[in-house]
Amino acid sequence: MELKDFFAAHPRAALAFSGGADSAYLLWAGRQWARELGVYCVRSAFQPDFELRDAQRLAAALGAELRVIEADVLGCEEIVRNAPDRCYHCKHRVFSLICEQARRDGYPVVIDGTNADDPAEDRPGMRALEEMGVLSPLRLCGLKKSDVRARSREIGLFTADKPAYACLATRVRVGERITADTLRRVERSEEQLFDMGYSDFRVRTAGGRATLQLVEGQWERGREELEEIRHRLAPYFACVELDETRREKSR
Repeated sequence: MELKDFFAAHPRAALAFSGGADSAYLLWAGRQWARELGVYCVRSAFQPDFELRDAQRLAAALGAELRVIEADVLGCEEIVRNAPDRCYHCKHRVFSLICEQARRDGYPVVIDGTNADDPAEDRPGMRALEEMGVLSPLRLCGLKKSDVRARSREIGLFTADKPAYACLATRVRVGERITADTLRRVERSEEQLFDMGYSDFRVRTAGGRATLQLVEGQWERGREELEEIRHRLAPYFACVELDETRREKSR
């Protein structure tokens, strides 16, 4: 099945839009082949500001009206206690809001940007989507991340080479409570690394300490600039280290 066929079968759909590469390509496809596509972006404490800006920028470029829904994820105990099934509860809360608004707006189906590379097993968030009947056209059509990037590049989407960005909650060690202050410190720290020219990294935190996960090609640079990084991140974390598990891969 091609995406054109999917939208022929589901001509009126509501898209859960994050501004990432997958949902961006799906937005473009829906604008081409759906009869009517509602576009919904959820704003919560788990999304950095730049993700919303990217979503707004892309929606405007493709002539889509973006509807922003506020989600109070930190008001849910099942989420902030950060147990291994946190993602299930978070997805359920976020997509419940999207599904509710989509129904009010008259859309019979909600879709998301899960692609064929995303494994269903051991993914509590995927279970939540299945329970709510959310469809994943990219996955149903067998489109992998590489396919999405290649097609996005062909049509000129700026998200074609945008690194994957997991929500800020994934930075906090499982079992450690998630707080607004922790999320703020992580986001500000990652902004500092973006400003230094790093990309596709994570600032993980546990027990008030920060561990930087850098991609293989940037690990040696991070080691050389560690003192500068520590200086920049000092307002947010007193202890900053590199993830040593990446060291062997970098040699």
